Amino acid sequence: MSRRRRIILVPVFLLGVLLIVRLVERPHKAHTTPPVIPVRVAPVKTADIPITVRALGLVQAYRTVTIQPMITGPLQAVDFRQGSFVHRGALLARIDPRPYEAALAQARARRDQDLALLAVARDTLKRYELLITHHYISAEIVAQQKATVAEDRAIVAQDDAAIETARTNLSYTRIKAPITGRTGILAVNAGNIVSPATPGGIVTITTLQPIYVLFSLPQQDLPEVMQALHTRGQNVTAFVRKDGRRVVAARGVLAVLDNVINQSTGTLTLKARFKNPSFALWPGAFVNVRLQVRTERHALVVPSVAIRQGPEGSFVYVVRKGRAKKKAGGSSVPVTRVAPVPVKLGFADQELTVVRAGLRAGEQVVVLGGSRLHPGAHIQILPTPLQNTRTTGHP
Repeated sequence: MSRRRRIILVPVFLLGVLLIVRLVERPHKAHTTPPVIPVRVAPVKTADIPITVRALGLVQAYRTVTIQPMITGPLQAVDFRQGSFVHRGALLARIDPRPYEAALAQARARRDQDLALLAVARDTLKRYELLITHHYISAEIVAQQKATVAEDRAIVAQDDAAIETARTNLSYTRIKAPITGRTGILAVNAGNIVSPATPGGIVTITTLQPIYVLFSLPQQDLPEVMQALHTRGQNVTAFVRKDGRRVVAARGVLAVLDNVINQSTGTLTLKARFKNPSFALWPGAFVNVRLQVRTERHALVVPSVAIRQGPEGSFVYVVRKGRAKKKAGGSSVPVTRVAPVPVKLGFADQELTVVRAGLRAGEQVVVLGGSRLHPGAHIQILPTPLQNTRTTGHP
């Protein structure tokens, strides 16, 4: 190869090597540039947080009455529509009254007969008392007549009791509602012979306004439950499922705490009373119950979605403003980074978590996008969409 050709090839070779180096360095630099991760943040706030406990509850009627016949006889008529509301004293059914009307008439006739005998015995006693003053009869005869008067008087009293019994049995032929409530399914139709031994009675009536919810809590909650038992105001909330969502069915008060702890389960049994204005609670249904036992004042809280778990426990990503980064044109922009901060937690629910230590009010924590973060990661804070947030003092 001639010297002239070597002189030409050397610069070409060096130029090729330089181009290859540039091509290799350019993607490497792009790869080493830290990515900016979009996140949403929320401030650390102080608020009055209701401390609650949750349980599964069973709805129970405030009162339940089984309408049972008190006498035996054919059921003449049913005077209510099954499944309807009835008021106390409303006529529900009628039993054939004729045998009981006859029994009442018979008792009254027997009383009239015994009253006549009593009147005769009294007149006889008066004559005997007049005769004994003139020593025409002995004192023994007068004593016997007094005993006869007393016996007839007792027979009349017995007749009065028989009349009252017959009148009571006659009143039982008209069956009336003892409470106000909703009737169930009719168990016996008109035309059947009913008696006090009829299984299941005629119908049941349940009071739905107000209504109870029965639920259980662990025995270690007893001190706070005792405090909630003497708290005024509505401190129990019942939830039901509607359209796939959990919604508030009713709010009520803690009414009853059982006097013993269930030894087999180690739980307390409680009853909450609800006014149930919209009949959202129905006897026999299961509902989720939330009992507010107290309120923690001026607590430091963060959204529960901000809490993350690591090898050393709970932590949150806190937003830190870093040093300004210079652009190619000479201007600078602030760099936003995140730092993991360990926290000590208190009460928590699906919305908010109380932070005992690790944060200060006003700091910002990451609530969305935290799964892609690492210590010192660059972030871009996205605008927070408008949403309904829980206000202070509401459960």
